[in-house]
Amino acid sequence: MTDSAEQQTQPKLNIEGRVATITLSKPAYANRLSVHDLQIIQQYVHAVNENKHVLVLTFEAEGKYFCSGFDINNFGDVNSPSSLVFGETVDMVEVARPITVAAVHGGVYGGGSDLALACDFRFGTENTNMFVPASRLGLHFYPGGMKRYVQRLGLDHAKRVLITAEHFDAQALKSMGFLTDLVDAEAFSDKVSEFVNHLSNLAPLTLASVKRHLNLIADGTLLRDEIDKLVIASEQSEDIQEGFRAWRDKRTPVFKGT
Repeated sequence: MTDSAEQQTQPKLNIEGRVATITLSKPAYANRLSVHDLQIIQQYVHAVNENKHVLVLTFEAEGKYFCSGFDINNFGDVNSPSSLVFGETVDMVEVARPITVAAVHGGVYGGGSDLALACDFRFGTENTNMFVPASRLGLHFYPGGMKRYVQRLGLDHAKRVLITAEHFDAQALKSMGFLTDLVDAEAFSDKVSEFVNHLSNLAPLTLASVKRHLNLIADGTLLRDEIDKLVIASEQSEDIQEGFRAWRDKRTPVFKGT
């Protein structure tokens, strides 16, 4: 692939107001991710974390598939990179400061399933389907992904996905909790946009910190003193006054993050 072609197919970042979007742009290759693609995603996540105005980060993809995971074409070469770089990137996504949403419109395979799972919310359609072929290929799944599968789906579902290499359709993914919501394909973009816009209009002071502490609690860490301070700070903020006024006046609040 030439340099210009690679630039055209590398992930894209777009920021509009309080919403950032990372788009996977390699539809001819089922949006598999090379090491270079993963490095770019890491740069994007870092940039979004630094942009305090951004409250929501959405992952979407071009073409028929959402993501087919790590590009394993070079496996077997002693100089080829380890798939651990994929896990490191997804770990960054999991702890990203903004609320994250995955728009899983189609097939999601291998580590791509973990990229979606690392997001806070996942939307799918009847075209969404998944399988993780690592055990069929003889590849051991990386630690962060194994943890996410157990935490989010439970041990039994994690074993079925990561050991059996079965295919799962959209209904099965909704039933096991992989998909937050399952919507009609024709309404998919509108439903995701509506949800993202809803998130972007919530109170900035609480979104990121509540997400962070929920993730910590899921890992077995409750920082009670830190949460107590956040509660007090929210009670003394200008935003809570605006929230009460908007509730009283039956209008959408205009939060400033102060």
